[in-house]
Amino acid sequence: MISGTARRRAQDLAFQTVALLVLCLALGALAALIIDVWQDGASRLSLDFVRGFPSRRAEQAGIWHALMGSVSVIAVTTVIAVPLGVGAAIYLEEYGTRSRAAKLIEINITNLAAVPSIIYGLLGLGLFVRMLAMGRSVMAGGATLALLALPVVILSTREALRAVPMSLREGSYALGATKWQTIWNQVIPVAMPGILTGLILALSRAIGETAPLITIGAVTFVSFAPDSLWSPFTVLPIQIFNWVSRPQVEFQANAAAGIIILLLLLLTMNALAIWLRDRYQKRGLL
Repeated sequence: MISGTARRRAQDLAFQTVALLVLCLALGALAALIIDVWQDGASRLSLDFVRGFPSRRAEQAGIWHALMGSVSVIAVTTVIAVPLGVGAAIYLEEYGTRSRAAKLIEINITNLAAVPSIIYGLLGLGLFVRMLAMGRSVMAGGATLALLALPVVILSTREALRAVPMSLREGSYALGATKWQTIWNQVIPVAMPGILTGLILALSRAIGETAPLITIGAVTFVSFAPDSLWSPFTVLPIQIFNWVSRPQVEFQANAAAGIIILLLLLLTMNALAIWLRDRYQKRGLL
């Protein structure tokens, strides 16, 4: 007769096996997609393609305008979302945990994290494009994506702050530090790796979004790279969608090459954030 301990071990082993199979299946599907995209678009990867501007001829079309648009929009998103999100998380976790206002804000933030991205696009259209008269500009696009990223930044930052041991705060107070000095010099440095992890997730989602930017009026054909925060713009996902919607095989190859460039941009951003996180850990700030 099988004992209860042996049965639980068998169940645990079965669960681990199923989880490993699911992981392998997901990674295999991802690898197949990447290989297919590489085979379709590798032939178009060149400096001329990266530095080129849009054209009705597929062999002359490039992505410089969309690449610079993506970089500009995600830079604005970072500048807006990071200080607002981290600041809001610090207030909710360190100052307002017991107030009714903080609880109401927390409930709304949790709900906003599950709102479809198209809703943020409609909000950006009404608030930034029309009410604040930003027009269909890089600033409006970045502000809209910042709204999209804020819930993720706030929630992940709160989790990182919550993971800091209370004994660290109490030790700082015992040495005479004020609450803000404790937060700035002790809590935030310890929580920084977790905060950066949340930023990776938020910005990775923002850079691939298309629906909010189409809603606020990001154009599908721009013959120049944005030169200011108030310039019209397009981004890589919109340019890729524009090429995919065309029937010519040559434009399909351009779309695949654009996907590869977008993946490289995303990996570069993530690598930078991971390097910063590891740097904090190696400096003994954990």
